[in-house]
Amino acid sequence: MQTLRRFDTAGMMIYIILTIYALLCILPMYLTVMVSISDESSIIRHGYQLIPEQFSLEAYRTLFNNKTVLLKSYLVTITVTVVGSLVAVMITAMAAYTLANPNVKYRGGLNLYFFITLLFNGGLVPWYIMCKKLGLVDNLFALIVPMLLFNAFNMFLVRNFMEALPHALRESAYMDGANDVRIAFQIYLPLCVPVLATILLFYALAYWNDWFNAIMLVDDKGLYPLQYVLFKIRSNIEMLSMIPAGASSQYTAPAESTKMATVIITLGPIVFLYPFLQRYFVKGLVVGSVKG
Repeated sequence: MQTLRRFDTAGMMIYIILTIYALLCILPMYLTVMVSISDESSIIRHGYQLIPEQFSLEAYRTLFNNKTVLLKSYLVTITVTVVGSLVAVMITAMAAYTLANPNVKYRGGLNLYFFITLLFNGGLVPWYIMCKKLGLVDNLFALIVPMLLFNAFNMFLVRNFMEALPHALRESAYMDGANDVRIAFQIYLPLCVPVLATILLFYALAYWNDWFNAIMLVDDKGLYPLQYVLFKIRSNIEMLSMIPAGASSQYTAPAESTKMATVIITLGPIVFLYPFLQRYFVKGLVVGSVKG
């Protein structure tokens, strides 16, 4: 009975600590929502408040002022994220399978080649010239291809995961007459679902949050991704907020509330994608981060 009481006390303390920690994690998100629906003048006077003194949806009205542009940018971003993430995962998995195969010649040199890309890059100008030569300008490929080739960290994560699998799987498949394509797609990739789901989340977040490629390679406004459109809107609002209001105008540009509204609008991939991948996420990181 005494043991049961000690267990109940310890369990209760754990629940209390976890509840407090969960509330502390939720608090920044709650504050972001509250600021996004706060009146700008109230934010200027009182700062960020858990319960706004004066509510306003001006930030959201400003962002959705031109619904056509924003919806089109959403469509561009979703297309780029889905296509780019899936293709990037496939390329990464194939490269990792090759480097995890002990029968591949010079795989040590190939590993070094990819590792160098983690330490050095060619610079912005060569990157831009290469994209221009490949025709990656003013098209969806300009938003997809530059991030496909190549994230060596994700590749090494998958390679280490594959190297931790028993080599007898490959050898027995060879003996049964299977080639590397069949072994990769029917044996290794199904076993690598945890780590592939992990890097899928990495790629999806990278594509969703990307605006740099749009600045460098896209001039067509119809191809602007969501992040770049919101970046331009926020920059314009911040510029307006620096202009002193004259005697004839008391309008206050919603700079701070727009920042928080932008965060809310761009939470899509985290809210909808992570719950489906979270059961694979920790396993993929832990198993793929060490060589078995």
